[in-house]
Amino acid sequence: MAKYEVLYIISPDLKDDERDAMIDKFKKFVEDAGGTVAGVDKWGVKQLAYPIKFKKEGFYVLMNYTLSKQKSIELGKLMLITENLLRHIIVAK
Repeated sequence: MAKYEVLYIISPDLKDDERDAMIDKFKKFVEDAGGTVAGVDKWGVKQLAYPIKFKKEGFYVLMNYTLSKQKSIELGKLMLITENLLRHIIVAK
């Protein structure tokens, strides 16, 4: 098990409950895969440096977790196919 952090940007068009459901979805994936979530930090809506999918703002979320390398790759794939997720980056700590 390795320590990772993922920073992802959610579309600002989502309602609060939809956004919280997406955050819980990623947290649940880590926990169901046998990992632990050390913390989820919601940074809020911030201006993007450049438009992404015609959006000028995004809701930033930072999640720290511990998980196996293979399952962390699967989390990245899940994020790629998730609708209303503008960008994500996973970094090993």
